[in-house]
Amino acid sequence: MNPAASSALLWLSCLLAAYGLGSIPSGWLLVKWLRGVDLRQQGSGSTGATNVLRVAGRWPALAALLVDVGKGTVAIVLAKGWGAAPGAWLQVVVGLCALAGHIWPLWLRFRGGKAVATALGVFLGLSPPVALACLGSFLVVLAVVPMVSVASLAAGVLLPILMAWGMAGSPARLPYTLLALTTMVLVIWRHRANMQRIWMGQEPRLGQKAP
Repeated sequence: MNPAASSALLWLSCLLAAYGLGSIPSGWLLVKWLRGVDLRQQGSGSTGATNVLRVAGRWPALAALLVDVGKGTVAIVLAKGWGAAPGAWLQVVVGLCALAGHIWPLWLRFRGGKAVATALGVFLGLSPPVALACLGSFLVVLAVVPMVSVASLAAGVLLPILMAWGMAGSPARLPYTLLALTTMVLVIWRHRANMQRIWMGQEPRLGQKAP
């Protein structure tokens, strides 16, 4: 196989593997197993850990959260392990595929979660200090305003700023910052219904049932 075809095959394999990992519907599977209901028809309709918490409780939500974070991290670790050039750009596209898999999983007719936990996993794989700084900002905002959506939006907006600052001088700064900007847009877009409820004073607080 010539080098160009080999490189293309590697890219395709990485992207399909990342999408497959991202699309594992952990929250939906847990709620289906524990409650026998479709999580997309409950609470906010999201398949993420926050809605699992509303529908099934703390421990299933924690399990879903850990799996969703792990999906993003494993995808990036695999991309780094393959070591194809250009490495940083491959990692960025792999990260996007993992996020796309979580948001639009093939198995659930493209109705998934909001990708916050999976994004945390992706950036833990790319730049742990930036990811942990975003997690810290999320927890601080959540402690002040106990709404996961508000904390997620705040962390999403801070992400590209922290990435651009934290990766200063690194050759990966541009691709990683572009991924951070794209992630911010996805997080905001996926939370558009939440923002409307926040504006109307109807957004449930952490652990409350969705209206």
